[in-house]
Amino acid sequence: MGDFFQNGEITTIHRFDTTTIEKIEHGIEQYAYSRPVALVLPTTPVELKGTALRGIVEQLKEVKYISQVVVTLGRFNESEFIEAKRFFSVLPQETKLIWNDGENIQNLYKLLTDEKISAGIDGKGRSAWLAYGYVLATEKSKVIALHDCDITNYSRELLARLCYPVVNPNLDFEFCKGYYHRITDRMHGRVTRLFVTPFIRSLKKIIGNNDFLEYLDSFRYPLAGEFSMATDLARINRIPGDWGLEVGVLAEVYRNCSMRRICQVDLCETYEHKHQPLSDEDPTTGLTKMSIDIAKSIYKNLASMGVVFSGECFRTLRATYQRAGHEFIEKYNHDSAINGLVFDRHQEMNAVDAFAKSIGIAGEQFLNDPSGIPFIPNWNRIISAIPDFFNKLIVAVEADNTKMR
Repeated sequence: MGDFFQNGEITTIHRFDTTTIEKIEHGIEQYAYSRPVALVLPTTPVELKGTALRGIVEQLKEVKYISQVVVTLGRFNESEFIEAKRFFSVLPQETKLIWNDGENIQNLYKLLTDEKISAGIDGKGRSAWLAYGYVLATEKSKVIALHDCDITNYSRELLARLCYPVVNPNLDFEFCKGYYHRITDRMHGRVTRLFVTPFIRSLKKIIGNNDFLEYLDSFRYPLAGEFSMATDLARINRIPGDWGLEVGVLAEVYRNCSMRRICQVDLCETYEHKHQPLSDEDPTTGLTKMSIDIAKSIYKNLASMGVVFSGECFRTLRATYQRAGHEFIEKYNHDSAINGLVFDRHQEMNAVDAFAKSIGIAGEQFLNDPSGIPFIPNWNRIISAIPDFFNKLIVAVEADNTKMR
């Protein structure tokens, strides 16, 4: 994205393509002596078998400034866990695997339940949360970076640009969100393009001036799964347990950070990963489920700030969004035309119609249960309730990583 425009409440760090990856990495290596970096990789068995993760590992072999790699495994059986250990053993960095479905980690989840602390439901949110806890427990890193493991065109540049704003103490950022454009022969990123942005702007029309909505609207790709943060922030942030993960994380950062210590960075020339189905006939799966959870997350956060919702409000919001969504389709049509991209107006309209239904479904679910799925508590609360939990976590991870070699 070759511009230098600063939009919204947070700092935007652009990619001008005027330096080299070697220079960026050299700078990080110097800062990482005092601000070591841990990389968290949430991984599934499907990704372990795919080609994208192989490419990521090959790139990570060349990265010198990462002090820890923490691979947090979701829904791995024992044979898949053994295969994952073999797969990641080629990395030169200190690498630990967290086997979330193994007996040792499951015992820790049971311990939390016995203490009446919910660690949330199985999923990326809980897996990432436990990985943050492990990094905090080992006290070896000052910065945590996280990215997905299905990026098919991954490069060292993405990781370096993601880490640099938080690792460099002279920039003084606590949280950095990645952004990128997702273009092949057509535009992708339907939930961001056709749902999140027009939805937030529709809320702004109905609610009026609202700092939280202005903050969300500042992010160019709020659903990006890539970010870096200071470990102190990982200690105090709560973690959502559903598809509203990315928006929920942004909400926690909003509560816990000054705006001047939050930034977004252009990560790469282009970004490609797996595409989710719309599932417009089934609100429990695919992008429809994602949009419902995102809407509920935003409703919940706004309600916690004093915004009052009603059935009439949600009906008005749905109509306002649908018009805004159609206007965005026109904008993307014009953008596609001048850039020679394929543009399927029918599919775009179907997506907007499905997302409009999601707004209503999310509103009904929110009114019936305003609390929704609870956040996973922050690590300060965990340690307050179970003072030796970090020690137990280290022992559990070490036990899994040393057996069956």
